Amino acid sequence: MSKKIGSRYLPYCFLTPAIVFLLLFMAYPILNVFYYSLQNYATNKPYLRGFVGPGNIIKILTEDKTFRASLLVSVKWVVVQVGLQLVFGLMIALVLNQRFRGRGILRAIVFAPWAVSGVLTSMMWSLMYNENMGVVNDFLMKMGIIKKGIAWISGYGTSFAALTVAELWRGIPFFAIMLLAGLQSIPDEEYEACSVDGGTRWSKFLYITLPHLKETIVLSTLLRAVWEFNNVDVIYNLTGGGPVNRTMTLTMYITQTAIRDSNFGYGSAIAVISFVILAVFAAAYIKLTGFGEEEKA
Repeated sequence: MSKKIGSRYLPYCFLTPAIVFLLLFMAYPILNVFYYSLQNYATNKPYLRGFVGPGNIIKILTEDKTFRASLLVSVKWVVVQVGLQLVFGLMIALVLNQRFRGRGILRAIVFAPWAVSGVLTSMMWSLMYNENMGVVNDFLMKMGIIKKGIAWISGYGTSFAALTVAELWRGIPFFAIMLLAGLQSIPDEEYEACSVDGGTRWSKFLYITLPHLKETIVLSTLLRAVWEFNNVDVIYNLTGGGPVNRTMTLTMYITQTAIRDSNFGYGSAIAVISFVILAVFAAAYIKLTGFGEEEKA
């Protein structure tokens, strides 16, 4: 009898370390953020500490112009990044799915940027964008496109585009990896049958490749959208949200409010709103795209 009881609870014993880890390092921090969002908690103003309830959130939604501006920048950043990364990632995946000599080496080269950290990526692109000695300006001047160096990451009209290119370099390999895995799962027989029926490359892409890649595209775009919405390392290290809040995303605003200004209560309230926005977006996106419904059927 005791052996049966022991075997019944044995799986829970194995799960206990993982559950404790999740509670300590995920559930507790999240609940702590929700708690501080209801507090007026700024370390540089201890005399103002106290419970304010939804006061912080109401102030953010009704009075904070920087919040609205940073939210619009975040939406623009996510749409541009995810859209371009998906298109270029799909193009690269289609090329790498072909059989040719040196394919393994080319795959390693293409996927390498994904393994580079955000800080290292920022340092590399900061040097490349340097107004005086950067290779970007040097190349463009030698090509006769520009006459003098451009301050790419500090210019009002060029900072967002410069950030976009830097993040694309790091983000495209993610889509290439995901889509290449999906392409390799498509049976060759379907393409052969389409060729027998007189199908063109375009018809194969539209009626075979894309339908098979639907689930992969939905999942990868959802994950990448959440990651890009929360992106802070490349933006923080290249522009810091400037110039004049031109690249100030919502995550950057949270970072500056909570860490630089030491206003943890207000910063936590912004983080809670960001959490709700992402949760609603994820639920709506999954519902609209019908992700997982084919498997259930």
